[in-house]
Amino acid sequence: MSIKLEIRPESDFLNVTAAGDFSLAEGKRTFLEMIKTVARHKVSKVLFDGRQLEGEPEAVERFYYGEFAANAFAESAKLGAVARSTRFAFVLEEPVLDPQRFGENVAVNRGMLVKTFDNLQGARAWLEIFPIGKPEDV
Repeated sequence: MSIKLEIRPESDFLNVTAAGDFSLAEGKRTFLEMIKTVARHKVSKVLFDGRQLEGEPEAVERFYYGEFAANAFAESAKLGAVARSTRFAFVLEEPVLDPQRFGENVAVNRGMLVKTFDNLQGARAWLEIFPIGKPEDV
């Protein structure tokens, strides 16, 4: 089964929901789809809700995904398609979410502004999407 994305451009961010079975190939494909949409809508914030993703990525897959995402993002930024200041918040659940945040660290170490969360409220606060105290849509 592939990953199904629902991408909704909002006023100041891209709202992405993903469901399906995680694989490295599908993760790469969907990341490129997100980057294209970020470029099309000129947003600088991405809220990725992957709580409906299933799978148990191995450490090497986490490394390759983080490396791929950072490199794809950097290439798009170098071409001027996306702003270098674009921030990505990934909301995931274990075991797709790595408690050690290995993939996140790989991407951050390569210059990407990305953070993983286990809840929408934390992700929205980090992205500064809504004022503090706004009810969370769960």
